[in-house]
Amino acid sequence: MSGMHEKFQRKVVLVTGASSGIGAATAILFSRLGASLAITGRQEDNLKKTAEQCEQTGSTKPLLIVADLAKEDDTKNVIKKTIEHFGKLDVLVNNAGILEIGSIETTSLEQYDRVFNINVRSVYHLTMLAVPHLIESKGCVVNVSSVNGIRSFAGVLAYNMSKSAIDQFTRCTALELAPKQVRVNSVNPGVIITELQKRGGMGEEAYQVFLARCKETHALGRPGDVEEVAKTIAFLASEDASFITGASIPVDGGRHAMCPR
Repeated sequence: MSGMHEKFQRKVVLVTGASSGIGAATAILFSRLGASLAITGRQEDNLKKTAEQCEQTGSTKPLLIVADLAKEDDTKNVIKKTIEHFGKLDVLVNNAGILEIGSIETTSLEQYDRVFNINVRSVYHLTMLAVPHLIESKGCVVNVSSVNGIRSFAGVLAYNMSKSAIDQFTRCTALELAPKQVRVNSVNPGVIITELQKRGGMGEEAYQVFLARCKETHALGRPGDVEEVAKTIAFLASEDASFITGASIPVDGGRHAMCPR
């Protein structure tokens, strides 16, 4: 991948949920690849940390937009500010998402609404608003789904459903936008070392047990790293993936292919 540092020069990339985890790693990588960045998240301090790392690796200062994507006005503002600042949009990375633990016996409608509002509704809304600009630039969308969208796991019901909805959204919008030369794909990570599970209510001890179990639950025998997901996102957003659309790419150490035996 020589010349990689110039791969996204003159490209404007918007990354949601960029204040931590996969979103932060993705923003930093795009910055290193020469992109002009708009980054959004709920936590201004964390967003600033991501921006500092982007500046260290890239040439330009990212545009920071503090936003709660569950609020429609915030979502509208993200696109408005990005276009006002850069005049265009080439790549939308829908990464913002939350995980909550709950089965059909222990869930609530409030949980369903919280998870779907962030993981599905905000993605639907933001993409809808971004599409006219992406058509103009013949740009692309990369959605961050999960292996939970492809396979079924007990105990995270709303999350699983939200991610399978994102996979269907990816395929449908890919077909709808293909005549306009806008590509839409998703990445489907397995267990990646981030704060996602802990934010979802998992204690430190349980988290360590969870990570140790990755030896059995992932064919490659380990959890993934945020950079491994970021690199796949960058590939899907690049010209190297010019004939790929409507795809859900597992980045999960082979977990999607496994079956108990």
